[in-house]
Amino acid sequence: MSRTAFTNAKIVCPAGGIRTGTLVIDGDAIAAGEDTTGATIIDCAGRTLAPGIVDLGAFAVDKAACRDGGVVRVGLMPDQSPVLDDPGIIRRAATMGKPELWVHPLGAATRGLAGVDLAEMAINASAGARAVATGRRWIGDSGLMRKALAYARDCGLTVVSHAEDARLTGDAVATDGLTATLLGLPAAPAVAEALAIARDLMLAEDTGARLHIRQVTTGAGFDLIRAAKRRGVAVTCGITPAHLMLSDIAVSDFRSYAHLSPPLRAEADRRACMAALADGTIDVLASGDDPRGPEEKRLPFADSAPGAAGTRTLLALALGLARDAEIGLDRLFALLAAHPARVLGLDAGTLEPGKPADLILFDEGTPWAIDAEAIGNTPFDGLPVQGRVLRMFKGGKEIPAKG
Repeated sequence: MSRTAFTNAKIVCPAGGIRTGTLVIDGDAIAAGEDTTGATIIDCAGRTLAPGIVDLGAFAVDKAACRDGGVVRVGLMPDQSPVLDDPGIIRRAATMGKPELWVHPLGAATRGLAGVDLAEMAINASAGARAVATGRRWIGDSGLMRKALAYARDCGLTVVSHAEDARLTGDAVATDGLTATLLGLPAAPAVAEALAIARDLMLAEDTGARLHIRQVTTGAGFDLIRAAKRRGVAVTCGITPAHLMLSDIAVSDFRSYAHLSPPLRAEADRRACMAALADGTIDVLASGDDPRGPEEKRLPFADSAPGAAGTRTLLALALGLARDAEIGLDRLFALLAAHPARVLGLDAGTLEPGKPADLILFDEGTPWAIDAEAIGNTPFDGLPVQGRVLRMFKGGKEIPAKG
């Protein structure tokens, strides 16, 4: 069994805090202690060693982008072609990235994601589904959603829900407000999110199921999440960097790269998102990776498809958000690794002894500029950021960067 010692490292662990020293791995797992006898030595030269990112709720898998972004595991949304609602399809998805990248499929909550009939959650779980998800849409039928939560509870799975009441959003592409009015864009009120969250929270509380709201983007939504957590509801929530850093002003030039789902919100809601990051209400920070080709993005704003590429930029944007919100790197990697792993039922995401040796070595201070030509459709084109992945290890084996 190979043995590797990372010396002179700034070691970041969501469970153990931040320290300077040595981390040893035996084979595919983190070892106890700092004994470097017989180990291959990697001198980290003071750079940061942290758990590999577990990206919960991505819509696509790009192995090169994951390597560049420090992502070792992807919780893949069921919105694929074909939809992840069949054990055979799920089994294939679960093996598509190995050994460099582990894909953890989220099975569809309903057949074909149509919101009509429940999918076979138990069979799909046995095929490798780590959670069930409603996909890009909310399940409007409350009776069906209650059944989905109860079924998932019995299967030991979390339900990952999209929170927008479709009866209010309709064909909207923006949030109702001054920006949408000035641009003449079809818009929906931000309360569509809170309405969806309120119902799903009540059903989760009633059934005792575990619920993860994939993206919460409004102050009203976070107020509901906070109150539910105080009552003991088994709910977690996530967000992407876009809704923490951008408001609906970003669509003022009709730039379709800022057409996202949910749509960008008013500045007051963006500030509420940052407050939720700072106070611990947000559990998961994810890329929301949903790349679109030019044929879907280079269209009038209202005709373009929502979504953005996010895998390569997640770490650098997250490091900037941690500085702005004044949260430590250990808590940041709880958001990026430990918490999403927990939602998926994975024993991973920390650097504790015995855990999988999924590691990234990165330089927090390396400057670079986000380039949409190289990365794909991103609302952060041209933004200067800091933080680059230098080396990545999955199960103790180094994953080289693609040349």
